[in-house]
Amino acid sequence: MTVMAKMQVMAWAAVAAVGLAMGGCGDNSSTGGGSAATGTGGGAGGKMVSVYLLPKVKGVPYFETCYQGAQEATKELGDVKLTYDGPVGGNADEAAKLVQQWALQQADVIAVSVNDPAVLAPAMKAAEAKGVKVITWDADAAPDTRTLFVNQASAEQIGNALVDTLAKDIGGGDASKASGEVAIVTATLTAANQNEWIKYMKVELEKYPNLKLIATEPSDDNSTKAQQVTETLIKSHPNLKGVWAISSAAFPGAAEAIKQQGMAGKVQVTGLSTPNDMKKYVMDGTVKSVVLWNTKDLGYLTVYTAEAVATGKYHAGDTSIKAGRLGEKKIVNGQVLLGDILVFTKDNIEKYDF
Repeated sequence: MTVMAKMQVMAWAAVAAVGLAMGGCGDNSSTGGGSAATGTGGGAGGKMVSVYLLPKVKGVPYFETCYQGAQEATKELGDVKLTYDGPVGGNADEAAKLVQQWALQQADVIAVSVNDPAVLAPAMKAAEAKGVKVITWDADAAPDTRTLFVNQASAEQIGNALVDTLAKDIGGGDASKASGEVAIVTATLTAANQNEWIKYMKVELEKYPNLKLIATEPSDDNSTKAQQVTETLIKSHPNLKGVWAISSAAFPGAAEAIKQQGMAGKVQVTGLSTPNDMKKYVMDGTVKSVVLWNTKDLGYLTVYTAEAVATGKYHAGDTSIKAGRLGEKKIVNGQVLLGDILVFTKDNIEKYDF
């Protein structure tokens, strides 16, 4: 072979090597308008675990703060590629389509906050049939559709806290003195987690015979509709003394209605929302108490749980899971329990920023 021929062969080999190297660097970013975050390293063998985090509603502060916690866990673990996306309007059919899409992309784990179990269950089961691990967080579905449920607290704890807190606020600090009509403003009538809370709320209400539940109204998880619904309740029920607004969007709307109707101090309202969303209503006296949990910690624990399920750190029957700065968290009946309920008041709400 001539010198010139040898040089040509070497040149073609170099070009081929560059082409192969570039072929191994494809675009792994998420599609469909989601947000992606990646850890700083790789797991065993350098393999990244793809975790898809699905909120009930994308863009509301409650779930955005959960995502912040999820990002923190992603950075700590180092072997997780996190994609966060969900329906802006909370439509369950859109959520199911995302589950189907991610399953086709061969996700390692899909973590679903379930807004309608009947709609999402088929997509979740189909994903598992393709070998994708499915967990739920914030709101659960039937146990046969997921591996674990990352639960902020038990439904009984949440239901009891909501009732006892409002009774105390209506009674001027003494729950036993609470009396009058009360109502619930929920997200949707199909929200499984909220229906479970309501079940326990009704049981806890038996402790307060002078409180009468007169309505449970949906707000479509929309603050404006929650305001309208609450205004209607106030006008239709002159003896209304309290409202539970049990979604993060419903609570600010209900509080705004009470403020606009000049009923602050006359109609008490409590519920579940982030302290940042409710701070102004607490400080101006419209709201006395806000019930919640640490939403950042919920997102953080969800990613740790997803990674454990994907990598085999979790085994069926385990009674606890290690979750970074949160330590070991108990697993009870397929539920990873985050922990304590928080109640924010004028005395402590300024200390929290989420």
